[in-house]
Amino acid sequence: MAKRERVMRMSVEQPLWRALTGYRVLTMLYAIGLFAAAHEELHRPWVAIAYYVVLAGWTLGTLRCVANAASCATWFLVVDLAVALVGILLTPVADAHQRIVDGGPTLPSIWTAGAVLAYAIKGGWRWAAFASLLVGVANVVQRGAFSRDTIHNVLLVCIASIAIGYVVEVARASERTLARALEIEATTRERERLARDIHDSVLQVLAMVQRRGTAMGGEAAELGRLAGEQEVALRTLVAGGMVPASRASEDASQGALVRAVEEPDDETGAADDTAPRDLRSLLAPHAGSKVTLSEPGAPVLLAPPVARELAAAVSAALDNVRRHAGTEAHAWILVEDEPGEVIVTVRDDGPGIPEGRLAEAEGEGRLGVALSIRGRLRDIGGTAELISVPGQGTEVELRVPREAARDARGKAGKAR
Repeated sequence: MAKRERVMRMSVEQPLWRALTGYRVLTMLYAIGLFAAAHEELHRPWVAIAYYVVLAGWTLGTLRCVANAASCATWFLVVDLAVALVGILLTPVADAHQRIVDGGPTLPSIWTAGAVLAYAIKGGWRWAAFASLLVGVANVVQRGAFSRDTIHNVLLVCIASIAIGYVVEVARASERTLARALEIEATTRERERLARDIHDSVLQVLAMVQRRGTAMGGEAAELGRLAGEQEVALRTLVAGGMVPASRASEDASQGALVRAVEEPDDETGAADDTAPRDLRSLLAPHAGSKVTLSEPGAPVLLAPPVARELAAAVSAALDNVRRHAGTEAHAWILVEDEPGEVIVTVRDDGPGIPEGRLAEAEGEGRLGVALSIRGRLRDIGGTAELISVPGQGTEVELRVPREAARDARGKAGKAR
């Protein structure tokens, strides 16, 4: 299978990691400065000194862990938050009770917010809410009771971290959308360039072979017919794109990473039978020198069972054209994607069907139209109408309401 890969890296969250790195260092120095200014008032200053040694070593030793999203592992977040919570709970041990009652700072002070912000940038607003909730509980425990200052500080950290986490999630989604748009734009430009090259060379040669072969007759005519079919198939391939627009998005250390990926061919049976199918891809193989396919520019998505049955009904209609209208008859397939229904029309320029011939064929046990076409459409909630005028060809109109397509999709999901 063809595979074309183009990788683009962008990041709007990387500045947040750099800011967090600086914030952690500055707030560590701030917490140590508060202790130095008021160490004589602490009840057990040696507890605070031991904690600040650990805090300084941890902050400086883990700067690389907050360099980007990839370096910020889950184990680091857990330990980092534990250092903050331990510092809060050690405050009543190291500080005097009166200072705590008067609203004195905890040992880690505002360094705690850095641990919560790391959760927000790494995991989004849900992780931020979880971390800020634990910090709030720890603050209430160390104070021994609810107070206005405690609630104010906890709500401030909680709201700020959740807001930042939400902004990060939106930024990541925007990055993925922009990266995909740029990838599709690049693929479209490449497709247009390839189409120009093919049109200037291969397609012209095939068209010439078809004309010369038809004019010469005999075996050359058969060669010309095959060249005509390959020309139509190649035009369809170029118009539809060389590689499926299927992409997998990841959150890399430098932002959103979007790359083209391989998908299993439909013939392998590995495709997800619950995902909508594009009817155009099922009808494209019918296009040839004797069959013209006209389809919308956008995908015509249907539930897999509906798409398969509708494509099979079209195939049956084309079989009837070849069998009854002759090998020289031309057929046209028109696909219309309406808001309320999908309409597929198969028309030919054959001699048409005499009046009463279909009823006569059913009486003889030949049920091609009754079963292969009308029966299939009836099973998926659609209708099939056949219009034929002797000498003016035959037209088969297949209609599938959108509501019927959704019902068929639901039944398929339950069957699985």
